[in-house]
Amino acid sequence: MEHFVLKACLSGQRTSVLCVGLFAALMLAIAGPAAYAWQSGSGQVSQPAPPIQVVQPQINSSTYQGSQTTEKPVPGVLPLSLDDAIARGLKYNLGLILTSQSGLTAHGQQLEELQNLLPTVNANIKESVQQVDLQAEGLRGPGFPKVIGPFGYTDFRASLNWSLLDLSALQNYLAAKHNFEGTKLSVYDARDLVVLTVGNAYLVCLADKSRVDYQQAQVDTSKVSLDQAVDNHNAGTAPLLDELRARVDYQTQQQALITAQNAYDKDRIALARAIGLPLEQKYQLTSPEPYAPLDNLDADAAVKQALDARSDLKAMREQVEAAEHARKAATAERYPTIGFSGDYGDIGTNPANSHGTGDATGTLDVPVFEEAKLRGDAKQAQAQLDQDLARLSDLEGQISADVRDSILDIQSAEKQVEVARSNVALAHEALDESQERYKAGVDNNLAVSQALSALAQANNQYVDSLYQHNVAKLSLARALGVAGNNYRMYVGGK
Repeated sequence: MEHFVLKACLSGQRTSVLCVGLFAALMLAIAGPAAYAWQSGSGQVSQPAPPIQVVQPQINSSTYQGSQTTEKPVPGVLPLSLDDAIARGLKYNLGLILTSQSGLTAHGQQLEELQNLLPTVNANIKESVQQVDLQAEGLRGPGFPKVIGPFGYTDFRASLNWSLLDLSALQNYLAAKHNFEGTKLSVYDARDLVVLTVGNAYLVCLADKSRVDYQQAQVDTSKVSLDQAVDNHNAGTAPLLDELRARVDYQTQQQALITAQNAYDKDRIALARAIGLPLEQKYQLTSPEPYAPLDNLDADAAVKQALDARSDLKAMREQVEAAEHARKAATAERYPTIGFSGDYGDIGTNPANSHGTGDATGTLDVPVFEEAKLRGDAKQAQAQLDQDLARLSDLEGQISADVRDSILDIQSAEKQVEVARSNVALAHEALDESQERYKAGVDNNLAVSQALSALAQANNQYVDSLYQHNVAKLSLARALGVAGNNYRMYVGGK
């Protein structure tokens, strides 16, 4: 890098401050309108800054299953509704916390790039005392004293460094600004992901609780059938096979209850982890398992709404803008930069016996032979921009697919709920009929065993379809980009 330097050193007069100001004005006139882009330095004009590195939060979906736990367990059982769980998730969920911190990091980067456009002013006070051994310096002979000093001086001084024209630094600042805007939008998207994660965890627990309740009813029903089989066998009206079959059914239902209770307990731990509840805290789910059909779903209109509302899509667009400015910053490294540095202060043997001195330097930096670096920076910046454009296009397609998939899931699950509800009613009726026939001695208890199995299957299908319906509606709210504010409108129907 060749430097073409204009320099004026002023000393001996306090009025030199005026000269420094006139010199700075001259440099501004030389720089022209583009001189409003400034960059700081320390001691000399800084070299062109490299293209800004866009901050991308390294957060995956599993992060949203964790939380920051700061509270202590409270005595008793804590009532926990779906709204309470989501409110806690929006406060303590780890994914949202990390995304918010990434926003602060991007803001800090923006401020750093802004400082490169502003003047840097530093002040210092120096007190110096010296003593010199002339013989050690090689000055020997008649007339030369052996040691001189001590002597010293006091210096009060302020320095200014200002990059008057640096287009690369200006583009880097604009890139950092768009990057910060993107991270702010990512926080809104993280809220949607928290609602989806916590809402799903709560719905899983509701489904588990329903399975436990249904399974307990199955255990109670199979116990009645076992008692009947034992009584009939003792009375001699039924073979031992009926009692053995009923006992196997009863123990099978007990095993299923143990499995369902274990799944419920583990999913309650997962819910507590997602919302920041201490794992020692006892809590009770208070929201009923909701069901309400979601009608009048227009896939094309929903996709259009999602493309307008999704915060992650807006954040990606800001990231593309940041990459565009980063590419321009890499291209602008070829352009000359103009800077100014100067200082002014009082120097003397002591503050009472001092004199004003100053220094002003204008620098024009022109890149002469850096072709490999300049081309390399430009190619890297262009590659990053192309990647971000590809990601933007893919995200638009993914949002459209998410919306359409959620609508299809809602419609399918709604039909499954109706069919499963009918199957449960029919299975109850078949069980009652088979129990009556066995009690009357018309049939053996094989039909009862089969009816118990059919009822258990029908109950599980009903619970699964109800869960799938609610999760599909919650997923649609997230796909539309409105889960953070309007999830109730979808989970509860509209």
